[in-house]
Amino acid sequence: MSVNGQRGGASMLAQPLTRPSGGRIAAYLGLFLLGAVVGVAGALVQPGWFPFGLLLALAGAAGLFLGGARAAGSRAGAVAPAAGWMVAVVLLTASRSEGDFLFGAGVVSYLFLLGGMALAVMCATLGQGRQPGPSSARVGK
Repeated sequence: MSVNGQRGGASMLAQPLTRPSGGRIAAYLGLFLLGAVVGVAGALVQPGWFPFGLLLALAGAAGLFLGGARAAGSRAGAVAPAAGWMVAVVLLTASRSEGDFLFGAGVVSYLFLLGGMALAVMCATLGQGRQPGPSSARVGK
């Protein structure tokens, strides 16, 4: 690897993307399912103990999103549980033909939905992206 994260004269961003390994795909699928479980649990906890239920639900989601990013070492580690969380929460907001629904039209429900989405974006942004490897060049010389 040469200076500026280049490999073979081409920028790291110009390198082709490779398919993730089977273990990595399984980890992302597990994070997706765990995100769905945290979304359902948060939907049940957040209206119960206001404001502590809302804070607990959002803290659990943020911990999963950031933990997934750190464990996977990539932004996809935060995106996978966030996608699972989002699917579960959106499915729970839809009303059924009988008129049943889990989320009421209240400020707390909207804070949970919007807060969870904002946390997902923040944790995906904080996750590690593709980084160039160590180079032999020293900064400042």
